Amino acid sequence: MQERGDGGAREASGRRARGELESDVLAALWGADGPLTAGQVREALPGDLAYTTVLTILSRLYEKEMLVRHREGRGYAYEPVRDEASHTAQRMRSLLEGGSDREAVLARFVSELSEQDEYVLQQLLSGHDARTGDDRSGERA
Repeated sequence: MQERGDGGAREASGRRARGELESDVLAALWGADGPLTAGQVREALPGDLAYTTVLTILSRLYEKEMLVRHREGRGYAYEPVRDEASHTAQRMRSLLEGGSDREAVLARFVSELSEQDEYVLQQLLSGHDARTGDDRSGERA
């Protein structure tokens, strides 16, 4: 694969890498203030994609239960089922469960964290919210 100027990977054929368009559509939906129609998603994406291509990706994501849709006029407006953090955490968990040596995968993952990410992880594991400094180990009212 070769790199595009905007940071996304493209195959040598010039086609998008597998799953890249789905990721771009999800990113557009996560960045929106509410549900978007296929036309609105198309406008939010880089390049000049066909309306039918965007509609196909939205339909696939809906069939995978990653989106919900609401009737809007003669079509639908779409929004993600989960926020970006929840989606990414689910993907990470799925990858971890798919490996044959869970401990080795976790060890490699932790060894490759930046110092800041390692600090955040330590705070989360000890019951503190690293972003706010809140202690979550005490009882809640």
